[in-house]
Amino acid sequence: MDIQLTNGRKIITKDKKYYEANINHFKRNGFVPVDEVKKEIKKATVKDISDKVVKLKPRKKKNVKKTKKKN
Repeated sequence: MDIQLTNGRKIITKDKKYYEANINHFKRNGFVPVDEVKKEIKKATVKDISDKVVKLKPRKKKNVKKTKKKN
């Protein structure tokens, strides 16, 4: 019997006996059974996205002539 393990970005399939024998190795590497990991997918709305957007300040123009005269 095989078991599927995931670390968040990869899914691997290993034999259940092999997993139980080396469970500490898999936990150290961040792998847990897929059944224990349940992801809730939340759809993003325009309001959620617009709240996270940072408005940039306009760049100030430097007058090249004035900076050369100071030097």
